[in-house]
Amino acid sequence: MAKVVISIGSNLGDRMSNIRAAVAALRHNGLQISKVSRIYETKPYGYIDQPDFLNCALLGETSLAPKPLLQRLLNIERELFRRKRRRWGARTIDLDIITYGDLVLRTAELVIPHRDIANREFVLRPVCEIAPNLVHPLLGVSFCELLEMLRRRP
Repeated sequence: MAKVVISIGSNLGDRMSNIRAAVAALRHNGLQISKVSRIYETKPYGYIDQPDFLNCALLGETSLAPKPLLQRLLNIERELFRRKRRRWGARTIDLDIITYGDLVLRTAELVIPHRDIANREFVLRPVCEIAPNLVHPLLGVSFCELLEMLRRRP
């Protein structure tokens, strides 16, 4: 079993219900969830002309390999009516693999650990809550240290 961190976000429709539905769907799709962070309201990242997000993260274990796990996440997003309209745009649900054990993977369809984490407080903050000692496998520092570095930037 691989330990994974999944990030969840929603900024369309009933955001809280969307997140609850995603967590329930993940539980029924090959993920044994051990921790779920609080839900944080955050400003959009990238394209900012859209509603605020609700974000959280969960820690779990899976027997699925990374690509089948990604496919499950994409299926759940479709079931929860996600439609891609614009990069970083509004969505009912967004599910991302943040880490998969200590794996480092770079393919056309999947990047683990998730790219640009060091600039995304909406990912770092909930991850620090559920896994304060988790170390970024490429950067060699904890996600909490990354959060502190991000907060110190001008």
